[in-house]
Amino acid sequence: MKCIFPFLLLLATLGVSCSDDDVSGQVAAQVSLRFNHNWDGEEFQTSNFNTVGYANLNGEKMSVERLRYLISDVTFESSDGSSFTVEGYNLVDLTNETGLSYQLSDSVPVGNYTNVYFTFGFDNEDNQNGIYPDLNTALWNVPEMLGGGYHYMQLEGKFIDSTQTETGYQYHAIRAVDNSGEELVFEDTFFQVDLGPVEIQQNSTIAISMNIAEWFKNPNQWNLNQLHSMMMPNFEAQKAISQNGKTVFSLEGVFQE
Repeated sequence: MKCIFPFLLLLATLGVSCSDDDVSGQVAAQVSLRFNHNWDGEEFQTSNFNTVGYANLNGEKMSVERLRYLISDVTFESSDGSSFTVEGYNLVDLTNETGLSYQLSDSVPVGNYTNVYFTFGFDNEDNQNGIYPDLNTALWNVPEMLGGGYHYMQLEGKFIDSTQTETGYQYHAIRAVDNSGEELVFEDTFFQVDLGPVEIQQNSTIAISMNIAEWFKNPNQWNLNQLHSMMMPNFEAQKAISQNGKTVFSLEGVFQE
């Protein structure tokens, strides 16, 4: 018995080492998400901010001066229907170039996944008022009069309106709320982004692209002259923003390290 226990201990140690360090034999991998941005295929970076030179589908010239959005609960789904979810969230802030890379807090079992999802914003279970200190500091909260919780996105800039005047817009996404009556009425506007099949065989980076122009065109062609501010309390506008968001993200590729 004195010989067996050290041997078992050695096997356990080797097993842990194999999972963490030996790429050829590991059973789990570290995975990061990297967020890139474009405007209908043209690369978009912070150096492109404040340039009123982008045309939306409605023909309005516009700029981007601020872009922040939140994603949460990354899920890896196998062909047999089983899934593995890494809980947590990441605030992507292109304005300040933070959160562009998000390393998942849990290792991911290696293998071929039929679908990889993340939630745009928070689902209702996670969207609890005031419980995330870092998001509170980032002024990411939604006012109590609109139901509390947190933003999903802040997209802001300027556009040339129908009078040829440079006008500000605030394209903010939150949970849709109708506060016109005695009680607040909510409708879910978070959604899952399906990146499609992904293969994870070793430590990997999943590159994801946001086409900013898509927020303004599909399926709802956005007219900034009609709707460029006060979108948060606008029940119908929030539902339209959520609908448009479903074609915004796409998978660029998976880079094995």
